[in-house]
Amino acid sequence: MPTSEVVVVFADDTTAHAARTTKSLLSDAPGDDGLSSLLGEFGVVLAPMFDSPGDRGAPHALDGGAAAQAAPDPEETEMARYFHAEVPDDKVDAFVARMREQAAVEKVYVKPPTFNPIAPFDEAVAAPAIQAVAPPGGTIPRFDQFQTYLAAAPGGIGAIDAWNLPGGRGANVSIIDIEGAWQFTHVDLEDNGGLAGGTAIDEVDWRNHGTAVLGEVIARHNGQGAMGIAPDARMAAVSHNGIGSAAAIDMASAQLEPGDILLLEMHRPGPRFDFTQRDDQRGYIAVEWWRDDFLAIRRAIKRGIIVVEAAGNGAEDLDDPLYDTPAADFTADWRNPFRGEVDSGAIIVGAGAPVSGHYGLARSRLGFSNHGKRVDCQGWGREVTTTGYGDLYAGQGEDEWFTVSFSGTSSASPIVTGAVAVLQGIAKARGRTLTPNNVRAGLRSTGTPQQAAPSAPLAQRIGNQPDIAAMIAAL
Repeated sequence: MPTSEVVVVFADDTTAHAARTTKSLLSDAPGDDGLSSLLGEFGVVLAPMFDSPGDRGAPHALDGGAAAQAAPDPEETEMARYFHAEVPDDKVDAFVARMREQAAVEKVYVKPPTFNPIAPFDEAVAAPAIQAVAPPGGTIPRFDQFQTYLAAAPGGIGAIDAWNLPGGRGANVSIIDIEGAWQFTHVDLEDNGGLAGGTAIDEVDWRNHGTAVLGEVIARHNGQGAMGIAPDARMAAVSHNGIGSAAAIDMASAQLEPGDILLLEMHRPGPRFDFTQRDDQRGYIAVEWWRDDFLAIRRAIKRGIIVVEAAGNGAEDLDDPLYDTPAADFTADWRNPFRGEVDSGAIIVGAGAPVSGHYGLARSRLGFSNHGKRVDCQGWGREVTTTGYGDLYAGQGEDEWFTVSFSGTSSASPIVTGAVAVLQGIAKARGRTLTPNNVRAGLRSTGTPQQAAPSAPLAQRIGNQPDIAAMIAAL
């Protein structure tokens, strides 16, 4: 039976604390007003969304946060009131209605499903099909000739030159990718960190997507297949399946250290079309618009973890006043993160056109990409060669599949993640750990500029394409 994630926010700290103590059915919560029996009636377990502050290390001094954290952090206090449940779809409406009647509950809302931000399938694909053939003997061919985003600026991000510098392959940097599933046994993904939390979705489309993301960043330089931007980085994964995106973010960040990277490969339907699922992905937006995801990202940033977040493929102007209005059941603490009312600290990535010209002028905004002043930088949103899918090369099963057409803010975000991992590896080799603020500022102040196209003017900001050499010089 399909389920939906229901978020429950308690009105007071006392009930929330009691609920956290029981970890499940609130059977010991003072004044629970029948919550336990209600949950039992629906067969639902209500669990804390986040670890309590005492379960987690204190915020690090990396962004000057240590002194500011001497007093209780109001965001941590707020997070303690957030709980979530997976509720069968045929019971969601009744469950939400009953929960809203409970005196101990402030707000209840249903989160739209989380999807992979791969480019919409209904868009015409102008690029010619390429099919690689293995040489005699069955060896997998090399595909780096298609990976021109690895080259120096302005065409690429400058990864190839950076590989010659100490730490320039992402050494001593850990990354966790959050999405649905992966093919960890792929031949180009040796010694990856595997599944670090959640339950992977057992579907090939989800596996292909996650595999493509990993390949962009850490595909091994083994003389065959694709080449990752930061092959020496350690990359693991957490699935949002069954636990929700905010809990997955929090679970992943707990396993990282200051200077490590968290990649959010997800978007979901926003308010433009009343949170409706659409095949064309119109109106889909970055997940930080939901308060629980925002709080999870903020906690990671405070600990010095660099968060890279897909902007989403909704063709949305994130500066639109539409996003100033909260959903009906959001809490009073909610503020719009897209127009500067609050700042998650994440690096938000838009999708730009590749250098081939098949999709318009290089680094111009692709039509599906969200845009706005909150978008920090861009990566290629079309024609990315990496592991998975099998349209470029299909060897012996999924472990030998490669693609030349990975796309969306899905493909753009790992390019930025790889560039950041290379930069951090170089910084660490020089005795320094870059902070989230350092890196985001560097991505905004350097890089190869966005170009304007007739249908995508510069006012539709997706930012610059990373230039690793320029960032090294700046930072």
